[in-house]
Amino acid sequence: MALKATVHKATLQIADIDRAVYATHALTLARQPSETDERMMMRLLAYALQVPADELDGRLEPALGMADADEPDLWQRSLRGELRHWIEVGQPDERRLVRACGRAERVTLYCYSASAPIWWNSVQGKLARLANLSVWQVPATQSQSLARLAGRTMALQFTVQDGSVWVGNGTAEPVAIEPQALLQPPA
Repeated sequence: MALKATVHKATLQIADIDRAVYATHALTLARQPSETDERMMMRLLAYALQVPADELDGRLEPALGMADADEPDLWQRSLRGELRHWIEVGQPDERRLVRACGRAERVTLYCYSASAPIWWNSVQGKLARLANLSVWQVPATQSQSLARLAGRTMALQFTVQDGSVWVGNGTAEPVAIEPQALLQPPA
């Protein structure tokens, strides 16, 4: 019998000074049996960094990600159903990112772990031509620190200023995260 996903509930209080986004969001996440705390928390970080200021052009929502190869970890669909933003976490195959760039207006990837620089060196040339792709790397020590805040029920505070992110849960020491841009669309 296959193992089922574990349900996690998270309340995110977001104060993104860089983008003037201030909101509280309640999320229900299905954590797949093969998913680590680190990956789940990276999905929450990606959500906090990419959530739009309003829902006039659709909501940012968790997708099936690991459970369905045709869906990202997070996505934003317009009110008419158009795929506005496709968000991935991890080190996906470059063909998956090329397909995503063909389907969505914007694609954002957050890679992490000690092997991320090796992965990036192997795919960088193939992804450089994708005009709607952004790639960010979170250093492994920071993503591992973020994983220590994981729980079945979480109340997390995300503060973003000058490109730096502080994540706290009110009990443990806040985690400082410095995402590094590896690839940005031309202006």
